Amino acid sequence: MKTKHVLGASLMMLAASSLTLSAETLRLSHQWAEGDVRHQIAQMVADDVAAAGVDLEIQIFPNQTLFKAREQYTPLSRGQLDMTVLPLSYAGGQQPAYNLTLMPGLVKNHDHGDRLSHSPFMAEIENIMAGDDVKVLVHGYLAGGFGSNKGCITKPADVAGVTIRAAGKSFEQMLAGAGASISSMASSEIYPALQTGVLDATNTSSESFVSFRLYEQLKCYTPAGDFALWFMYQPLLVNKSTFDGLNAAQQEALTAASAKAQAFYLEEAKKGDAAAAKIFADAGVEIANMTEADFNAWRDLAATTSYPAFVEGTPNGQALLDLALAVQ
Repeated sequence: MKTKHVLGASLMMLAASSLTLSAETLRLSHQWAEGDVRHQIAQMVADDVAAAGVDLEIQIFPNQTLFKAREQYTPLSRGQLDMTVLPLSYAGGQQPAYNLTLMPGLVKNHDHGDRLSHSPFMAEIENIMAGDDVKVLVHGYLAGGFGSNKGCITKPADVAGVTIRAAGKSFEQMLAGAGASISSMASSEIYPALQTGVLDATNTSSESFVSFRLYEQLKCYTPAGDFALWFMYQPLLVNKSTFDGLNAAQQEALTAASAKAQAFYLEEAKKGDAAAAKIFADAGVEIANMTEADFNAWRDLAATTSYPAFVEGTPNGQALLDLALAVQ
């Protein structure tokens, strides 16, 4: 009798071990620390998929531990990486159309960005991704603003004669058109450049303004509020063949987890902008808000600088730009 119990217990343990071994594991890479909202999105999806009990595990590699920040799209498209959270414009060299996902004046606030994510414009971007064997699971835009030591920046006239670091080539083109001097550098170099007078101002994400403690060096901050100029599309992506190879229950669990994470992403992005504005105000930095008239002035300037440059260098560029501009 005892032998039967031992044998039965052994068979149960073997069966449990077999189930564990049969669980499929997907590797997800991103460049951010674990406290960042983009990591939180990835972790939410991983946790919900694990809780669904569909023999699917998502293993997250943060802080560029698996692939460097700008080197993730190619391995994703080749199936060497299963998932990533990525600023899509990083892959603008491979697909010029992606540069529209970091373009001044296309998004005015987070709700507008959410509408853009569900528009014919984004459907065209997703078609291009599908050609690279890439699929979107979670849409999301993060915003940014301006910081300056030479007066507040809300409209184009405010950057004339100012040496500024811009986040993205299209922003550099537009700011140069307004009379600014452009100084290109990584976001990690902004603080010492402001400290030594190499920079008068900067344009970057709300998260970078806070994480790099730029409130210690700036006199005026223009946060992302009802209107903002800088928006960057940063989705959670999956290799399409990998997704298609999952069984129906796994696909359903991953899709449901992604929908929940997308709603969270939108709300957290709004909270992040508000938190950044409060941190700067509490540090004694002057706060200047952009108006709709200011936003329209920037968009008019982009229409004569950044937009023509994009159209010239992008197949079907004008049609894509028109689709984006059509979203109200």
